[in-house]
Amino acid sequence: MSYHHVPLDRYADRLRRLPPSCGPVRLVGIDGHAGSGKSTFATRLAGALGGAPVLRLDDLASHDALFGWTDRLRTQVLAPLSRGRSARYATYDWNARRYDAERQLPPADVVLVEGVGAGRRAVRPYLARLVWMEMAGEVSWARGRARDGEAQREFWDGWIPAERAHFADDPSRPFAEDLVRECPEGYAMRVGPGEARPTPRSVTDREEPPAVR
Repeated sequence: MSYHHVPLDRYADRLRRLPPSCGPVRLVGIDGHAGSGKSTFATRLAGALGGAPVLRLDDLASHDALFGWTDRLRTQVLAPLSRGRSARYATYDWNARRYDAERQLPPADVVLVEGVGAGRRAVRPYLARLVWMEMAGEVSWARGRARDGEAQREFWDGWIPAERAHFADDPSRPFAEDLVRECPEGYAMRVGPGEARPTPRSVTDREEPPAVR
């Protein structure tokens, strides 16, 4: 199946028409290898959505818990959003190596969650749609290293094996409904392998959210 250029405003309209998945919120996950362009895509898509809130998973992770952030995501973000309330979460400073600020995430019609692991099994029950940035790991990591420079060389040396282990145990791509590639015109998309899976049910304040592992 080939990729087709899709204007982001048209894609944004499709997302707005999805059933809510986390209380009143349509939570859209944007996953892919580190350096694959998730943050840029999320920023541009948020603009096409009229300023949709974006949760950056880098704010929840830390040097000591690269992927050990699911409990914090559930209690600080998913639980309040599922009740139609604003989420408040502490953000991690990767230079100071501590959580030193707090951000608020309103229960907008569409909220984007971007970062490695946005489509992990603990998060998928809350998602209305999962996007995978289609770029090979080695290419993504090389781009990330070039972006971050020598100062982050040690971090990348540790990150790459951790990411490999994460996706080996908890892959996201097989569950993505949309595969996205950067192209000269912007972004090209095609239907992903997760399109055939059952439509997720909405998590609301009337039921217990699925356990996060």
